[in-house]
Amino acid sequence: MSTPSRLDLSHELLVCVFGASRRLELAAFGLPGASWAVPESGLFCAEIDGQRCDAHAPGMVVHGVAVHDDVPGARHAVIELVHEEWGFAITFHLVIYLGAAAIESWIVLRNNGTQPLRVTRLDSLALELPAGSYELLAFSGAWGAEFEPQRAPLTDAIVLESRSGRSSHGQHPWFTLLRDGQTLLSGAVAWSGNWVLRFTPHDNGGYAFSGGMHDWQFAMDLAPGASVEAPPLALALATGHDLDATAIQFARLGRRYWYPHCPLSDMLPVEWNHWWAYEDRAIDEATFRANVDAAATLGIEVCTLDAGWFGAADAGTHWYEQRGDWDTLNSVRFPSGIRTLADHVHARGMQFGLWCEIEGLGTRARLAGARPDLPATRDGERLGYVCLGNPAGQQWAFETLDRLIRDYACDWIKLDFNLDPGAGCNRTDHGHGAGDGLYAHYRGYYALLDRLRETHPQVVLENCSSGGLRIDLGIARRTHMAFLSDPDWPEHSLQLFWGATSMLAADACLHWGYGEWAFAEHPHQRFNPRDPALQLHQIDFYTRISMLRRFGFSQRLPDLPDQVARRYAEHIAFYTSVMRRFVREADLYRLTGQPLREGRGDRWAGFQYALPDGSEHLVAVFRLPGAEPERTLRLKCLQPDRRYTITWTDDDRQAHASGDELMRAGLIVRGLPEEGSALALLR
Repeated sequence: MSTPSRLDLSHELLVCVFGASRRLELAAFGLPGASWAVPESGLFCAEIDGQRCDAHAPGMVVHGVAVHDDVPGARHAVIELVHEEWGFAITFHLVIYLGAAAIESWIVLRNNGTQPLRVTRLDSLALELPAGSYELLAFSGAWGAEFEPQRAPLTDAIVLESRSGRSSHGQHPWFTLLRDGQTLLSGAVAWSGNWVLRFTPHDNGGYAFSGGMHDWQFAMDLAPGASVEAPPLALALATGHDLDATAIQFARLGRRYWYPHCPLSDMLPVEWNHWWAYEDRAIDEATFRANVDAAATLGIEVCTLDAGWFGAADAGTHWYEQRGDWDTLNSVRFPSGIRTLADHVHARGMQFGLWCEIEGLGTRARLAGARPDLPATRDGERLGYVCLGNPAGQQWAFETLDRLIRDYACDWIKLDFNLDPGAGCNRTDHGHGAGDGLYAHYRGYYALLDRLRETHPQVVLENCSSGGLRIDLGIARRTHMAFLSDPDWPEHSLQLFWGATSMLAADACLHWGYGEWAFAEHPHQRFNPRDPALQLHQIDFYTRISMLRRFGFSQRLPDLPDQVARRYAEHIAFYTSVMRRFVREADLYRLTGQPLREGRGDRWAGFQYALPDGSEHLVAVFRLPGAEPERTLRLKCLQPDRRYTITWTDDDRQAHASGDELMRAGLIVRGLPEEGSALALLR
């Protein structure tokens, strides 16, 4: 490491300059011509033995600076600061990405002394924002109510946070600040547990911003020589007031640097999952096989066996109570075993998926008695999950999933988590302390996912947590997609997709089409594909909404009416031959406001997929109940002088317009019924 007096990480889209001769100081940060932080910024914040420390703390000295350029397109600055008197070092990490106005930052704290240090706060980034008029945008999250927008002027102190132990149960770990209506800063915490983002006003009109992992109920006794790493916080900046400007940066960075890849995942296969149509009470071997046969005729590419396959040999076994007993098989439901089902799926030319809540521990699971070292507890009470902060728990989880993948020939694992761990485990015989059990659990879970992908690089890992209650950029680096929500009625599904793509690329999202809920009760989950009043335009509407991202079904496939089955097959063929290339590669532009549940929000939804080279675009349009008869959609990112041919896929009707006309005057959509949809290709 060297000790330069100045560290300039700027490029044509981003200004990022530090003074680093003895003290670390921010000289400039923002866009060319638009500063987003002032030199007083502390850059990070740690609380150690009750003392708050940032880059400006007395005694905090730069020990060395290194910049790594080994990842093409990224520059990773590593700045080590030491505090000799207090006996610790903080390494400040900052990654900037060429071609984007975006950064990531985090810190690593190391105890260089001879006595333990009590660490109670680790903020990955702390900036002093310049004076201005700010508006804060965020999303709250709850079961069946994910990505509910929040928008308010930033006047008083505001804290965004999750204390549930799951990253998006409470609020989603994302925000955007709009300053003076002219420039944007969007941020996301890459952490799956509790997190916090603080916005505190100053008298001069500026704001203090800091965030990362939550300090609520967190305490770690850091032994001499040990270190602790805070999770990254990512920021993207843009001019103007269009959220797509930062959302597209996050999507591009995710695809290039963050998301894991494997051939099956990269294909974006069409999936069928048995859950809502059968749950555990109506699924069995014969039923699953019949659906596999029907799926093959439709062109579906993955068939997933959800909960209900494990546990006691009893047709009445309830899945939730026996989570953890993954070594058992419900032989009443599946007398020939799971491998036989997987072989049947493979024989029909498809891939086999299996659901497993590897962290979950049901009240009747034998595992808790057989392995009393595994359960997470708090004050002696079981929390309902296996603590992966315990090395023994990590090893058990890996061996279990490794066996399931090998023995059952799994191509896809759906990983679920259906509880709130809160502040987490406070056992002290797990290798973690009483105050850092949740931190240790998620570090253990991340290590498990990394090890699984290394051991089984061909297997797809799906992230699910009671639907969409653990969606963040931390778990997105370790699983191939996020399941957005359990419910999937149309306006809810559109609301989710609009919100989720503020942070994730379209191909990082999975949500099924309007599902057939045979047993669970929900006021909006009323779809019946056998309803004689069901019209073709409604089938198209429900199915195309799912086609906006990774695409799937949870319906009783053998019982579909012929016209419904034919329509599904047509949509699947279009998705696999045309649309999924756009979902996988294109920049996504949102052409309308966010549709909202209960008849709120925009009643039209429009999305534009633009291939990176600008050669082709796909536009998807939906008219929701209560929408006006026509809508003009102003397209984005077209070549103004180019003459485009617009082909509507339903009837091959064509029109011609220049890019300038389509961006300024817009594309007029009319003639759609309520619950109507249309797709158009621009070439």
